Amino acid sequence: MNDFRGWPAEALEFYEHLEADNSRTFWTAHRARYEELVRAPMEALLARLEPEFGPGKIFRPNRDVRFSADKSPYKTHIGAVLESGGYVQLSADGLACGLGYYHLASDQLAAYRTAVAEDLPGAELERVVAAVRAAGPEVVGRDSLKTAPRGYPKDHPRIELLRHKGLIAWQRWEPAPWLGTAKAYGRITGFLHAAAPLHEWLENHVGPSGLAPR
Repeated sequence: MNDFRGWPAEALEFYEHLEADNSRTFWTAHRARYEELVRAPMEALLARLEPEFGPGKIFRPNRDVRFSADKSPYKTHIGAVLESGGYVQLSADGLACGLGYYHLASDQLAAYRTAVAEDLPGAELERVVAAVRAAGPEVVGRDSLKTAPRGYPKDHPRIELLRHKGLIAWQRWEPAPWLGTAKAYGRITGFLHAAAPLHEWLENHVGPSGLAPR
């Protein structure tokens, strides 16, 4: 089924209540609402996106609390990742989408910095970042260094890009009536198309990690 019509206001209210009472008792009592109001629309969205962006996967609602000081058992958002690299998230704060390389493994980071430092691919990335931002999404770095990475001059013309250990396009929309309609699909696909050049640059110049997963 791919009859995606957005998320009803009750989906956001579910997460407002979960933020206030993040307990197994609340989750068990309201799981049916999560399945109907939150997860089912996400499944319908992924089915509609699949022909163009590939299949998607919804992340589990449980948090991994093993190494976290916050022992709240449930995520206060639903997130899904697309085979093409896109990410979609819904929470009480509204809708958000991302695309890019959120975390660069060590071999990817080396390839990224080499490409950014070189004149042609580095200048191309600057143009891509400017174009994506002009279209609406933000382009943000993750876990960025405060100074130049080792081996690169502090006055490099693309030092800001060199400092990043991840690079993504990101866009967030606050709750609004359109979120409960099929217009949400247009916002999501509009973002994915606008952010695609950034992901393409990363695919061409960085690519997947060749390191074995830990």
